[in-house]
Amino acid sequence: MAKSVPNRDSIKKRTINYMQQLGTYKIQYNQVIEVYADMLYQYNILSRKFEDEDFEAMVETEKSSGKKSPILASLENLRKDIGTYSDRLMLNAKTYNAEIEQPKKEKSAFAVFLEKQKK
Repeated sequence: MAKSVPNRDSIKKRTINYMQQLGTYKIQYNQVIEVYADMLYQYNILSRKFEDEDFEAMVETEKSSGKKSPILASLENLRKDIGTYSDRLMLNAKTYNAEIEQPKKEKSAFAVFLEKQKK
């Protein structure tokens, strides 16, 4: 039996909580978070439906004996979009490490020169 799907509000709250824990949350991101939460909700619903249909990847149509299932096509598109949004919200290790935990960069010779000129 498939487990229940979290609602949009639960997904949004969980996403905000994760971002707060990572130190990346700003209230200005709420609109993007809402879209992200909606995509995750849709993904969860479609995943359950795909499972209920025994993961049928190909369907017959009037013109073809085998076409990719519309549910599978939607899931694939949502996966890509969710990945893009999770990057923007810095919710995965790759973007978090690249944006948050950058190593300290050495000052350029020109920057050092300018600092000396100010003194």
